[in-house]
Amino acid sequence: MALASQAVRQAAAIPFKGDQLCLVTSRSGKRWVVPKGTMEPGKTSGEIALQEAWEEAGLTGVLHREPVGTYLYEKLGSTHHVVVYVMRVTEVAGTWPEDSFRQREWLSIAEALERIEDEGLREIIERANLVGAGFSLRKAAT
Repeated sequence: MALASQAVRQAAAIPFKGDQLCLVTSRSGKRWVVPKGTMEPGKTSGEIALQEAWEEAGLTGVLHREPVGTYLYEKLGSTHHVVVYVMRVTEVAGTWPEDSFRQREWLSIAEALERIEDEGLREIIERANLVGAGFSLRKAAT
């Protein structure tokens, strides 16, 4: 696997609402993932995480101040390096930009971990459970 500095840079959000998190299907519809996308010039990783949560899942919210972790994965011969944030969901839309080809589902942490194939993402979600639980209980936005 390539070094993180040589990888395609991406950002992702783990959307929490109460004690559940939201997963979406991949573009192919074969896997369950968290919303994520490739970094764009002039945007921060946090901005991309929020943008992807809206585009892929129809969710808006507030990100935890610091990323909960990073992971690497391979896709089409390239290594992708993903910076992951916990997001407290404040609004769930009925329709969103990618609703015609993505499903959205709210799950317990245990159910989400059973559906996610990527070991790196599963490890981050296990850690995010601790951050997300405290974060979702906070009233003030950070």
